[in-house]
This record gives sequence, structure tokens and C-alpha cells, in this order.
Amino acid sequence: MENNNDCIKDREDYVICEKNGIKITARQLQLEGLTIMDEIHRVCEKNNIKYALIAGSALGIVNYKGFIPWDDDIDLCILRKDWNRFIDALNKDLSDNFYFQCFENDKNFNTINGPTMKIRKKNTYIKESNFLLKNRCKSGDGIFVDVIIYDNVNENKFIDELCRTVIKIIMPFIVFLDNLHINPIHLKKFVVWFSNIYSRKCENSKLMSQPISVPWEKFLHEPVFLKEDILPFKLYDFEGRKYYSYNNIEKILKEWYGPNCLKKWDGEKWIEPYPIEKRKPKHTVDLNLNGSDAIEK
Repeated sequence: MENNNDCIKDREDYVICEKNGIKITARQLQLEGLTIMDEIHRVCEKNNIKYALIAGSALGIVNYKGFIPWDDDIDLCILRKDWNRFIDALNKDLSDNFYFQCFENDKNFNTINGPTMKIRKKNTYIKESNFLLKNRCKSGDGIFVDVIIYDNVNENKFIDELCRTVIKIIMPFIVFLDNLHINPIHLKKFVVWFSNIYSRKCENSKLMSQPISVPWEKFLHEPVFLKEDILPFKLYDFEGRKYYSYNNIEKILKEWYGPNCLKKWDGEKWIEPYPIEKRKPKHTVDLNLNGSDAIEK
């Protein structure tokens, strides 16, 4: 896979925030995120669990053999069938420098509107631009890697949308109660149970996507993919390391982001197709790399 970074010169200049007159850049956050990814990779390799970088992280593999220069998060997936083994592996082998949050180990964790788990670094702090559901886990707001289950999807579009509609109906109640600082634990349990049942019913499907607990993703952002394009995961170069991603990575990215998402050679240099005015960190509003800040839950 050919790659050249000449189209973006100033990797350090994408500023996230400023602390005491010192600018904190997306690159600094990326380097911290790599320490989390290295640990996830180590734990997964030790326990024979496959993962894949997805979304913008996968796009970075193809276009930059690493991070998109202005990207400020890392996204990866774990297959539903490996989820419980993954949690067991983290409980057993995750270094003391990190911790993780998911519904299975903290009932304050939200089961909709985002990742199925966050793996965080101790003694750091990050505030996301998330206005809908805040982090209610008491364990902290450290810099993180987002982990989401990749799930089986029903091949019948009507049944699939019907099941997603169930979650869409529940979602406003979860958001409303959560913002009143009331933990809607029974609704969360239902979402987890219903998602598991749906996945098992679709076990023999040829299709895969994010779980129905993220009910709008399929139609607004991410298409449903063929399993044969996702699996088996393959190793790719990423920031001088080898991380896993999709089997047919370029096809998946074109289906997700459109046919023009990959960098192109114009005869003299590589051209980044993403508009210049949009090249900025978008997920983070505050950051501390050297110690956690007090936060309001």
C-alpha cells in the first residue's frame, strides 16, 4: 500500500486546547493514545483475541500508515463472539497504568450512543465534545481508546430496522433519566439483552455492522458490510507498528466514506481529498496529559 505524507506538513499544528499558555496538539494526544493501543494489542495477542481499527483509524492506515494528522481519537472493534473473553483478558492482563469502563464492570456506563467500552490511561484527563450522555463512571475520564462490538446484522432490512426501532424508542428515556442523574439501569440491561438476542438470531448472516445499541449508525454514517470484507482481520502498518484492521480495507472505507476518501497521486504529490477547512480535531474540548483533573459527574 503506497503512502506519502507530503500533503500535510505540520502534524504538530492541530491544536486541541491551551493550558497555561502552552498549546496541546492532536499529535500529543495521538502519542498518548498509542500507549493504550500498544497495551490493547499486547493483551489481545496474548489471549488470541482479534481486534480491528475502524472508522477514521482505518482511514489513517490507508492514507498515512498511521493517524490522520488532525484525528483526536482511536476506534477499534471486537467481534461479539469474543466480547466476554476480551473482558476476561483485560481483567487478568491489563497493565496497572490503564483501566477500562463498560456496562459489564460498571452499571453507570451508557449502553447506547457510542462505544461499548472505553479503555483509558491513568493520570490523564480528557473532556469530550459529547452533549448528549456524559461519562458517569466514577473511575475517571482518562485519555481513551473507543471499543465497539461488531455484530451480526439481519439480512432482512425490514426486520433489522424493526429491531433498531425498539432501541430508538428506548433511547430518549435513557437520555432523559441520565441527564437527571438517575441511572436507568433496567433500560440499559434490556438494551444489552436485546442486542445479544438479536446477534444470536443473526449468527449465520453474511452481513456485519455496529450493534443495534447504536441504532442510527447504519443509515447516517456506516453502511452494513459483508463479513467476507471484514474478516479475517489483517495486520497493517500504523505509526511504525503493526495493528489489525479490515480484510478488504479499501473497499470498506469507500463504502463508509465514499469513493473519493483515499489520497490520490496527481503526478507530483499525494493529494488529501478532505477539505482544508474541516481538518481539525472534533471530539475533544479539554485535555490534560500530566495528571487527572477533578470532574463533575
